Amino acid sequence: MITAVTGASGHIGANLVRALLAQKRKVRCLVRSDRRALEGLPVETVEGEIFDQEAMARLLEGAGTLFHLAGRISIVGAEGGLVERTNVLGVRGVVQACLAAGVRRLVHVSSIHAFQSEPSDQVIDETRPLALSPDHMVYDRSKARGQLEVLEGVKKGLDAVIVNPGAVVGPNDFKPSRMGEVFLDIYHRRLPALLDGGYNWVDARDVVAGALAAERQGRTGECYLLTGHWVHICEVSALVGRMTGRRTPMLATPLWLAMAASYGSLAWGKLLGKTPKFTPGAVRSIQMHRNISHGKATRELGYNPRPFEETVRDTLAWFAEAGMLEEPFTAPEASPAG
Repeated sequence: MITAVTGASGHIGANLVRALLAQKRKVRCLVRSDRRALEGLPVETVEGEIFDQEAMARLLEGAGTLFHLAGRISIVGAEGGLVERTNVLGVRGVVQACLAAGVRRLVHVSSIHAFQSEPSDQVIDETRPLALSPDHMVYDRSKARGQLEVLEGVKKGLDAVIVNPGAVVGPNDFKPSRMGEVFLDIYHRRLPALLDGGYNWVDARDVVAGALAAERQGRTGECYLLTGHWVHICEVSALVGRMTGRRTPMLATPLWLAMAASYGSLAWGKLLGKTPKFTPGAVRSIQMHRNISHGKATRELGYNPRPFEETVRDTLAWFAEAGMLEEPFTAPEASPAG
């Protein structure tokens, strides 16, 4: 049986494809122009997009499982409807294609952002309501609505399971990802100051392990939070500095000041036609998701995220090998357990 993958050129996708190949599975990927993450790998490719039903039919011919990772991450808003088209209508098309092709199982990789972040003083788990109201960010709403599309497919007989990663970092980050750029910006001191907040960081390899476990034993129609460790961005910067011996930013900008500046950054980015690093959405997101439980994934899937320090070390080592760091990097030895 063939295992099909959308979003294979992305960060999670690059790690997933390598894990599938390590299991000696036949892999077929839906691809567009950027194929760096797949160069030299023995995978079959189908050129097209998730909106192209003919391409999806070719992708899914003879496939037992589809891992759907393709999506649009946005901190600037609707992007002319592209966010909704990709994360909602695109998922609807994927579900329809799976039903038509008789795919055995769909593993839909969503996001922690699909769930409401408030109330922030209560633990977020899979029982938290979806972020469907107009006061939520466009991206969050799109991921929530995408999950509803999957659940509609389940009602029609599709065997599907949903996983929700946190802020993903780790090796094989070819583009690099938005979170990977945070690491690179810290390393290269591109940021005069850091935001006073943090993320629930999770290693891409752990997300892949969780997704593979969900394929094997996840319950149909269920969600599983694949999160890791909440770490303040200043602590991340300090850790990068200790591991590399470089001076890294340590000044945290108050959130009220960062929010005020973010509107100007957003306007300037639109004027230049570029995505700014700091937007109102980015400032809001760094205040979210401090209290998340991956207990359900641990109980049902055996999910066990690795220590954050290991992720930082391996991420820096991969960036160095890829030529993205200014200096050679010698990874410190892992701390002994216990």
